[in-house]
This record gives sequence, structure tokens and C-alpha cells, in this order.
Amino acid sequence: MSSSSRGPGAGARRRRTRCRRCRACVRTECGDCHFCRDMKKFGGPGRMKQSCLLRQCTAPVLPHTAVCLLCGEAGKEDTVEGEEEKFGLSLMECTICNEIVHPGCLKMGKAEGVINAEIPNCWECPRCTQEGRTNKVKGGRERHLKKKPKPTLASAEGPAVPSPSPQREKLERFKRMCQLLERVPDTSSSSSDSDSDSDSSGTSLSEDEAPGEARNGRRPARGSSGEKENRGGRRAVRPGSGAPLLSWPLGPAPPPRPPQLERHVVRPPPRSPEPDTLPLAAGSDHPLPRAAWLRVFQHLGPRELCICMRVCRTWSRWCYDKRLWPRMDLSRRKSLTPPMLSGVVRRQPRALDLSWTGVSKKQLMWLLNRLQGLQELVLSGCSWLSVSALGSAPLPALRLLDLRWIEDVKDSQLRELLLPPPDTKPGQTESRGRLQGVAELRLAGLELTDASLRLLLRHAPQLSALDLSHCAHVGDPSVHLLTAPTSPLRETLVHLNLAGCHRLTDHCLPLFRRCPRLRRLDLRSCRQLSPEACARLAAAGPPGPFRCPEEKLLLKDS
Repeated sequence: MSSSSRGPGAGARRRRTRCRRCRACVRTECGDCHFCRDMKKFGGPGRMKQSCLLRQCTAPVLPHTAVCLLCGEAGKEDTVEGEEEKFGLSLMECTICNEIVHPGCLKMGKAEGVINAEIPNCWECPRCTQEGRTNKVKGGRERHLKKKPKPTLASAEGPAVPSPSPQREKLERFKRMCQLLERVPDTSSSSSDSDSDSDSSGTSLSEDEAPGEARNGRRPARGSSGEKENRGGRRAVRPGSGAPLLSWPLGPAPPPRPPQLERHVVRPPPRSPEPDTLPLAAGSDHPLPRAAWLRVFQHLGPRELCICMRVCRTWSRWCYDKRLWPRMDLSRRKSLTPPMLSGVVRRQPRALDLSWTGVSKKQLMWLLNRLQGLQELVLSGCSWLSVSALGSAPLPALRLLDLRWIEDVKDSQLRELLLPPPDTKPGQTESRGRLQGVAELRLAGLELTDASLRLLLRHAPQLSALDLSHCAHVGDPSVHLLTAPTSPLRETLVHLNLAGCHRLTDHCLPLFRRCPRLRRLDLRSCRQLSPEACARLAAAGPPGPFRCPEEKLLLKDS
């Protein structure tokens, strides 16, 4: 059965994927090779779409969509234990015909195929081995390429001489090429070294043509008599005719290729300073200076500012002032485009809301590295894959961080966010963690355990507002950790939200009296807390009583 009759795409080669286990796959990009310089994250245009040269996989595997050509099933070697059975049920790709089959479906022995030990799931199938194929096939049939027999050469003085062997013809052709390169004028007597009498008097060149050929780097025309004219206008002449081997006119030489220069990242020049006055059409300046215009613009919203940016170029530059954009809201968007990201960086907001937005990890890292004055960041509802960019981004001025309702967050991932960077020395300022300056932290709906809470107390000691609502693992031991004598939050905590924590009981309520600065305590929707116990806490309270506008909500006026 031919490969064309087995199904569509039987001879099509499948693109392999990374093994994700070799040394090249697990390393990072070098940043210096030709492909790394083209990547956007290293400042390149991003046109080649190639991986780093040092990350080329050494053992690529078949894609997970690959199936057997005969039975239509995937590899099933994990269902058996024996070596022979595993080999019979694993997918093997032939390097000659590119067919992917189970060896067990071919009904042939293992010894009949040639297995490639360097690339996994790769062999020369038994059918190609038996048929003696060495080149790839096209359409299931081999292409038999046979050279046409060359005609015999007839000498001008004698009878026809049989054509020389291919080895001797190559040797003679090499000798003639060496003579042309050395620019030695060849005569009929100089070719007596060859064994064929038919080529003894046809390789001479005039002295005017040889230097030109040597300078242009052209090779002589190949082959014996009977060949057609070459592409560049050169014509082969029958040996023994006394005419030169190459005849004019010669074709135009191809233009030289420009030298491949090393690519460097070219940054745009810095922006020119903004004008202080508004030029008018008459040639004069408006009497109001730039500071007065900015005071007017501060009373406008984002939509009105975007309309003002369309008036003229001067207003467009003035409206990018970061004092006009203290907060930017990009929440509930499916994706962020590059113009949006560059617009955010140009305005330099102090508060950025990206809640429930499909922002990627690379986009968030790109933003955080360019927003050094960011004080409030809202990432509620985003994926943890993008939020993990916080672990490698500098956050020196961050005061509020909102990570509510992030799906698929494990306790170990929260520890990576709270722990200090691995390359931080003990004496540095950041040794206490990435969130050491955060004053308000919102972690509602996360699977926060007591182990993560201990790291939070150690590496975020300046918290004044903490939201742990609807955390399923928060209970009485967690409240004991927050109010312990060794806890730094005992003296700094002002707002605490524990609504929806169903493990809290009445025994934890007296522990809140240890927090003297507590002004707001939210215990709503806690099933095991009784309203009477909350009322007794409100009456006694930390220094001064609380008021209860709602059940289990304790507030104190400052």
C-alpha cells in the first residue's frame, strides 16, 4: 500500500515540539544572539519569531495531536510495562517517508527497522529499509534520476574515441579550472598531461581574456561538446577547433551583496521640552501660560481630556501631564493593546485599575518596570499567571495592592510573592520582602493558610488595612497570629475585614481588644459568631466602645 492511499497527509512531515526536559529547554534566553536581539523584550522589532540559539531543543518530541496512520490512535506505551510491548504501542516517525505509525500495526519485527538513538520516536521504517530507500519520497513513489549517456567525442584527425569515465572527467575538469585560476595561457602542448587525446588542443585562452576571468572570479564552462550555452552568455566550443573556450559577450555580473552589519537597538531621542505658551494662528502667543491651562484641565474628566487632546498639538502634549491622570481605569477589558500600554506609561498614573482584565504577564511586567511612581494597583479577578509578574517587578512606592478573587492560587505561590527576591542580600532594604511598604492589602477569596499569614506578618509589617474576607482557611488561630504580642500588625492595624470566614467562633472575639488602633471590624456572614457576643465586644471594645450600624459590623469614630 502506498503512502498516498493511506490517507490525506500521509507523507507530510509533522512539526515537532520541545521536550521541556533537556538542558537547552530549561535555560533562559542569552540576550546576545541574532534571534534574541530581534525579540521585542530585548528591544528588537520581533519579526523573525525564532527562539534563542542556545534554547534549540536537542531531543524534540512528536506533538500531542500525532496519531497512528493505520489505526488512528495515539501512543499507548504508558499502559504496558514490558520493553517490547512499549515499543509496539509507541508512535514512531520514519525519517524517509515521514509516516507516523505504531510498530505493532506494521506486523513487522523490531529488527527490521533502524532506530535513531539521538531523536526520540524516530526510525527508518521496515518498509523503507527493505526497499532500500535512502532519499525522501514524493507522492509515495521514488524519483529515479538517471544521467543521460554522453555522446562520444570525435577528433578532427582520427576516429571517435569512447567517452572517459566520470572520475577521469572530474579530474580533467579540475585541472582546467586550476589552469584558469592561475592565469596560465594554455596551448595545445600544455594539455598533454591528460590521458584523453580528444582534449589535448581545446583549452587555450587568449591573454586578454584570462586576467578578466580571474579578476571576476568566473569559472570555466563545464562539460564536453554538445552542452548548451550557459546562463551568463558563455558558450562551450568543441575541443580541437582552435577557438577560445569562452566567447564574448559575457553576461552582466551579479551585483555584490552588501556586507551584513551587526544589528544594534536604536532608541528614539528624548522628547523636547513642552512649550510654556500656546501659539495662535496669527503668530502671537495666548496670554494664559501653561500652568493656568493645567489648572483648568484638572477639572475635566478622562473623556473631556481626550477631546481636548484633539484640538491642537500643544494641548495634546499638555494633556499628557501626570497631574491630570492620578487614576486610570482599564477594568473589564478582554485584552490590552500596545497603544493602551504606551498611553498608560506616558501618563504615569499613581493608581491603576486592571481588575477583571485579560492582561498577560509580559504586559504587566512591562508596565510595572516603567511606572516607578505607582502607588495603587488593582488586579482583582486576573489570572495568577499574569499576577506572578509582581514577583520580579520593582514596587518601591506601592501602598495599596488588590489581589481579590484570583483563581487557581496556591499557598506556595503566595509565599513566592511575599518572600524577598532570592538575590537580595541580608543587609539590603528589600530583605523584608517585596510588600514592605504596602499599607493596604486585599486578599479576599484566596486560599490563605496560617503559614502564609506568618510570612505576611514578617514581610509586610506596615499594614493598616487588611482584607481577608471569604478566606476559607482563616479561623481562630489566624486571629491569634494577627493579635499576638510578637505581631507588628497589633499596633498598626486600623481596618480588618473578616466577613464570610466561617471558621471564626465566639472565642476569638476577646482577642481583638489587643488592637488599640482598630477602627473598623467587619464580621458579617460569619455563621458561627453570635450577634450577642459581637454586641458585648462592641460595648467593651478596645479603648472606647464601637457602634453597630449593621449586625456584626463594628465601627468607631475617629
